[in-house]
Amino acid sequence: MTTHNDDLTLVGTAEFKADAHARYAALRAQGPIHRVRSADGTTSWLVVDYELGRETLAHPQLSKNPEPFAEQLRASGRHILLAGSGFGGNMLMADPPEHTRLRRLVSKAFTPAAIERLAPRVEQLAHELIDAIAPAGTADLVAAFTGPLPMAVICDLLGVPEQHRDNLQRWTRRGMGNPSTAQREALLALNTYLQELLDAKRAAHADDLLSHLIGVHDDDHGRLSTTELLGTAVILVVAGHETTVNLLGNAIAALLDHPAQAAHLRANPHDLPGAVEEFLRFDSPVELTPARFATEDLLLGGHRIRRGETVTVALTSASRAAGPAETADRLDVTRPDARHLAFGHGIHYCLGAPLARLEGAVALRVLLNRLPDLAWADPPAQRHWLPAGITRGPVTLPVRFTPAGVTALR
Repeated sequence: MTTHNDDLTLVGTAEFKADAHARYAALRAQGPIHRVRSADGTTSWLVVDYELGRETLAHPQLSKNPEPFAEQLRASGRHILLAGSGFGGNMLMADPPEHTRLRRLVSKAFTPAAIERLAPRVEQLAHELIDAIAPAGTADLVAAFTGPLPMAVICDLLGVPEQHRDNLQRWTRRGMGNPSTAQREALLALNTYLQELLDAKRAAHADDLLSHLIGVHDDDHGRLSTTELLGTAVILVVAGHETTVNLLGNAIAALLDHPAQAAHLRANPHDLPGAVEEFLRFDSPVELTPARFATEDLLLGGHRIRRGETVTVALTSASRAAGPAETADRLDVTRPDARHLAFGHGIHYCLGAPLARLEGAVALRVLLNRLPDLAWADPPAQRHWLPAGITRGPVTLPVRFTPAGVTALR
């Protein structure tokens, strides 16, 4: 029996995302992997199961590098981002040994000790952002809190001047959408700006991560090419903050829907690190992984994947499927073993996961403490999720709370 493209499940659209968990549950009931159609009309394989997701993310015959398949992908109508066009030339789209080398160059900035040193700055930023909204009694927390906090942290780390951060946030949000002219223009604008910033830092070296990477690029060993330097800068900006924006947004939305769980965390802030894992399981901030490319014919979940075909893992679905089915849809901030795939698995496990976890725990603690009666705005607004692309998070978080003064913490 032949399945036509029109008969395939359409994923990645606003309609799918609005009811994503129910739709993924229906797919899981039919099997762990499915042939699906994307919004641009192209087809791929979609893994929706936790165990098969882990296998897929670590599969040696599934490559992250699209370059060898560029012509085949273009012929199928798929838009891909090659080196110099957005996300190319970085460890996210590389296989060993290139991936190993690129990851090693960046990893020193993300050690546990280095991340822990950022905690006071994260707390300071959280208080400053709440100071700005506390007297009003209402706010959109995406615009006022979950968006600007991770961007400020990653820009501090990279050495991006404060006056340029709003542009970076706009470009990255558009760049994470579905393939389109607007997406490509946003990514090219981001590339252009970061290349100019790298040039400026080469002329006036500073104590930040981008300057460190320039030093690696300029040393006698030539371990980081010009294309890799720019690609690494782009992916650090995008992946270094977008995941945390949606982690915080999804967590706050879940707590607003479950006020008893929020009350528990206010009374027991020591439970917040574990609660962050539960938020990641309950609503993964990255819904779909970037495509992986079969380097040869292989079997996956009982299906034959042909060379050059693409495979994507639905992290949102796989994470919900990690535990007992009877509790999969229940938020429990005290869950003892909140397994998930929100940060991936295998050699491409998210390098910034410790930073995202730190920001999540610190920012939520400050928010819950400073705004103890935080609730959805009246009347409740219709829930809107990011309509396209691989990420999952709320577009807005309209809330109300008792107006308060600013904090004395400085």
